Amino acid sequence: MLRFLGLVVLIGTTFVLGYYIGQRPISELRKTVRDLSRDVLDTTLGIERNLRQRSGLVDAKSRLIQAKSELLDRNFGSAAKELAEAVDHLEKASSVERDSGRTSSIKPLVARIREAQLELAVGKAVPRTRLDEIQKELDRFMARQ
Repeated sequence: MLRFLGLVVLIGTTFVLGYYIGQRPISELRKTVRDLSRDVLDTTLGIERNLRQRSGLVDAKSRLIQAKSELLDRNFGSAAKELAEAVDHLEKASSVERDSGRTSSIKPLVARIREAQLELAVGKAVPRTRLDEIQKELDRFMARQ
């Protein structure tokens, strides 16, 4: 009895597939598969681009926090290096944003970090509150993504 039911299901499936293929030409099926693969590729590229941008933002935040730590230790040279690396990560995230066609809104943040970096490189003390404000702005930008 089980063999008979299996045979009926197999014959029914074959009939339905044959009917479907007979109703839809192969060229239409190929076009559908091509469109589907293009959509999957576009989605994958979008996810990869978003992941790269997020990774750059997270790395920049990490460097900013490290710079704040160095600033507390009164190690201005290391803090300036950390801010320079934060700028590098933000510029990479900005380039990913430009590739995706969106306008770059990271530039003002990069400018503020560079100002703080220059002050630290000269030997001036940068108020920790300024770095806190930059971090909050970076957090707001990350939340928008």
